[in-house]
Amino acid sequence: MLLKSNNNQLINKTINPMVEKKQTINDLDDSVIENFQSQLRGNIVQASDAEYNETRKVYNGMIDKHPGMIVCCVDVADVIASVNFGRENNLLVAIRGGGHNGGGLGLCNDGLVIDLSGLKSVRVNVADKTVRVGGGNVWGEVDHATHPFGLAVPAGIISTTGVGGLTLGGGVGHLTKKYGLTIDNLLEADMVLADGSFVTVNKDQNKDLFWAIRGGGGNFGVVTSFKFQAHPVKTVIGGPTLWPIERTEEIMSWYHDFILNTPDDLNGFIATMIIPGPPFPDVLHNKMFCGIVWCYTGDAGDFDKLFQEVRDKEPVFEHVGEMPYPAIQTLFDGLMPPGLQWYWRADFFNEIGAEARAAHLKFGSSIPTPLSQMHMYPLSGAASRVGKEDTPWAYRDAKYAGVIVGVDPDPANAEKITQWCKDYWEALHPYSSGGAYSNFMMDEGQERVQASYKHNYDRLTEIKKAYDPDNFFRVNQNIKPKA
Repeated sequence: MLLKSNNNQLINKTINPMVEKKQTINDLDDSVIENFQSQLRGNIVQASDAEYNETRKVYNGMIDKHPGMIVCCVDVADVIASVNFGRENNLLVAIRGGGHNGGGLGLCNDGLVIDLSGLKSVRVNVADKTVRVGGGNVWGEVDHATHPFGLAVPAGIISTTGVGGLTLGGGVGHLTKKYGLTIDNLLEADMVLADGSFVTVNKDQNKDLFWAIRGGGGNFGVVTSFKFQAHPVKTVIGGPTLWPIERTEEIMSWYHDFILNTPDDLNGFIATMIIPGPPFPDVLHNKMFCGIVWCYTGDAGDFDKLFQEVRDKEPVFEHVGEMPYPAIQTLFDGLMPPGLQWYWRADFFNEIGAEARAAHLKFGSSIPTPLSQMHMYPLSGAASRVGKEDTPWAYRDAKYAGVIVGVDPDPANAEKITQWCKDYWEALHPYSSGGAYSNFMMDEGQERVQASYKHNYDRLTEIKKAYDPDNFFRVNQNIKPKA
């Protein structure tokens, strides 16, 4: 029967709630859903609705999940109501921000998806160089708002990535060496917890929870807004340099020594890749390369001297020049639109030894599709100067966050790109540090999650038990509550 809960919501109860089974949306009476809709400003989308198939799409076209219900939230009250509805009706619940998660962990089958894309706002405080960002924003919207003030928040390399997912996992990108990970610049967050309560977390309030969300993913609640420290970044010098794939071992050996000893102002991630087409010159199209994408934030007058060592390695292509910071953040957006097939594998690395370099040459010479590639992001500089226990990010001593991605628009190539990724990863994994950056992982199970948090995992399980003892937030790189 239907009973009133303490917060005046109608909930579906059995005679004995202690033996209540997990439900799906299909198990609920229409009246329960109708009552839920009456509490929302946003809309509910179900399988019978014309917009359902479009609404359930995420960035990775390989993901084909069918939620029972998608709640398109427009404010915090909608989020609170949705969390309460999911908990009270014993539903599987997923949280979707930008929808970029490689493993499709912003969706779930048959359950409830809490969609945050309607929670958008960006407010820049010029006085203290802070930025308040909504839980549904993407990074391009943040860059658009901060750039006129000559400010930027460290983020990733694709502007359509959601702020929430990237931040909660760590945040690696062009500014990592100079200003650290995204979590190193997070000052505060507003959250809805599993019990439906609303809290603010920062260094003074709910300190344990604030620690946990800086790398612990979406395990602890729904973040409805973030407050970041921004930095003076307006114009950068950036772009790619390319070498023939045959020089991979040589370039990687040189790069390892170079990038670890350059000033924090110069960042560059190294890749094995194919040049798929425009805007690159025709002569490069469909050829394999070892490439580095650079981003320099220092004094422009010092760049040429610093960069001369790169030019001495005689790249076959160099397109490095001054550009607004948002331009480098959107450099790859056109090549990687939503809806492509994606498969990800990742690891942390301390070295790029001879055996690893040989594997990079082998698999970099057999890239299966033009958009498939490998990246290694340097974690030196500011990111390495944060303590190993100051945030859940346990690999502050790692030199690189590596990721292999199989990418193609054609679903018929899904198996081919997946197998190449797996084989490449298996060849490199023996030379890794053991864990991986959670935002670069698919749904790979508890052992990989635990390995990625290492010595911080136990503390995370304790905080999980305190704030989400029933593991309500489990559609993620899941940290189970301590037994």
